[in-house]
Amino acid sequence: MTPLKKVAFLLADDFEDSEMKNPYDEMAKNGHDAVIISLKSNDELKGKQGTITYTSHLAIEEANADDYDAIIIPGGKSPSHLMGNADVQAFVQKADQAGTTIAAICHGPQILEAAGLLKGRTLTAYPALSAEIEAAGGTFVDKEVVVDRNFVTSRTPEDEPAFIRETLVKLGVNAW
Repeated sequence: MTPLKKVAFLLADDFEDSEMKNPYDEMAKNGHDAVIISLKSNDELKGKQGTITYTSHLAIEEANADDYDAIIIPGGKSPSHLMGNADVQAFVQKADQAGTTIAAICHGPQILEAAGLLKGRTLTAYPALSAEIEAAGGTFVDKEVVVDRNFVTSRTPEDEPAFIRETLVKLGVNAW
């Protein structure tokens, strides 16, 4: 059995519902401890469809990247609410320096871009972000999932099965 891992979800309002729910449910199903980190603790966060809400466990300034085995960044408009926050940027920078898995889907890579982590990296994202990724020094490829060292990236909700599978592989779960 795979040992319990601690997985951070960086989340704010207007997240893409399935890009949060499906990875979150799979992490829990596989025995991992899923922790929701937002700008404030105990904040009720609503998905962009308005049907799903989550309550944050920690405020970003209370979170230590060293405590997590992986970070998952759902898309939608959530990343745009988080990416300008210096604590969010420092959190992903520290995780990247440590080689921690960072899985970002849809608009999630915008947080990595804001943190200055795309130079020399190959990734995918919501296709409209391709020019933004290239301008930040990254290489954009239009594939369902791209793994580049500790980054796992995907484009849209349709890519969630591959995104979740590769994230679980990074956490040591080889059968999904």
